[in-house]
Amino acid sequence: MAVKRDYYEVLEVSRTVTKEELKKQYRRLARQYHPDVNPDPAASERFKEISEAYEVLSDDDKRAAYDRFGHAGVGNGGFGGYEQGFGGFADIFEEFLGSFGGAGAGRSRRRRGPRRGSDLRYDLTITFEEAIFGVEREIEYRRPETCATCGGNGAEPGTRPIACTTCGGTGEVRRVQQSILGQFVNVATCTTCGGTGELIPNVCHECNGRKLVERTVTKKVKIPPGVDSETQIRLTGEGGAGLDGGPAGNLFVVLNVTPHEYFQRRGDDILLVLQINVAQAALGDEIAVPTVEGETTLTVPPGTQSGKEFRLRGLGVPKLDRSGRGANVGRGDQLVILQVAIPKHLSAEQRQLFQDLSRTLGTEVVPQKDKGILGTLKDALGDLFG
Repeated sequence: MAVKRDYYEVLEVSRTVTKEELKKQYRRLARQYHPDVNPDPAASERFKEISEAYEVLSDDDKRAAYDRFGHAGVGNGGFGGYEQGFGGFADIFEEFLGSFGGAGAGRSRRRRGPRRGSDLRYDLTITFEEAIFGVEREIEYRRPETCATCGGNGAEPGTRPIACTTCGGTGEVRRVQQSILGQFVNVATCTTCGGTGELIPNVCHECNGRKLVERTVTKKVKIPPGVDSETQIRLTGEGGAGLDGGPAGNLFVVLNVTPHEYFQRRGDDILLVLQINVAQAALGDEIAVPTVEGETTLTVPPGTQSGKEFRLRGLGVPKLDRSGRGANVGRGDQLVILQVAIPKHLSAEQRQLFQDLSRTLGTEVVPQKDKGILGTLKDALGDLFG
């Protein structure tokens, strides 16, 4: 499964960005990719991605949850309308048009600056109990790190990169063209330096000019109570190193919870199916029920039918605290579904007892109203689907 793009990366900002800076950057990107301005079919999807990221990061609570748990901390995300976060499309269109022929028309973009490091993914398998109660695990993975030999500039020690001789260090090549409407400037990425604005005559022997080398690192991951499969835990800055002074990427630890032998999970509730015999169902009994906290006693009332559901309050899954504050936000329940087991093999004594019982109960068969397949299933499984 592909990891969803980091919201900070989508908006091209650092993790320490202020709300005001975030808003300015959002307005800039929205002007660039709004589908009413940019006819590129890919621009519409890019605009939706930008809007979704801004909706989360501009909200303090959502941003705190996202910083700790990644996309899992804010559910499916989502985004508001086209005017979310700025003063309407008219303002953007006005600013967009204002960049032609005005003061910004002749402005040259700077060469490529610091670049954020790559995000990495680590798949971690934990047990059912570890998912319920939380655990701290140590992981080992490989990531790009700044080359210690060249200090991340890509040049052999004692030498330095030089400004690109083609673009003069701007990272762009500008060509003036004449048309019937007058002069216009065509700006393209410099093919000599690839837009970096620099050349490395003597590349570093350690990283071969790539500025990064791959290393194996070990980190501890604190997994909070209540996680589930596909929960993502973000380790900020533990991804690949940035280039040219850019910030490091993040490490996303994606969890996989192994199934339990008896327990099943239904959201924040734990489901357990237990079998009782005919005598226990008819006469009632006190039975021992396993839970994640140990055994507890359940009173089975006389006349219990197969499929009867019992709810053990507060013995389910701790609700995942998405605020990142470590707050106790409650816990689900354990659902116990009783199934009455009909014996397949009877001893002579048991057969005689059932025959005696049969004579007291009679043999009349009472038709039941047709409830349909869904009604029959609901009766068989109690309120599990209710």
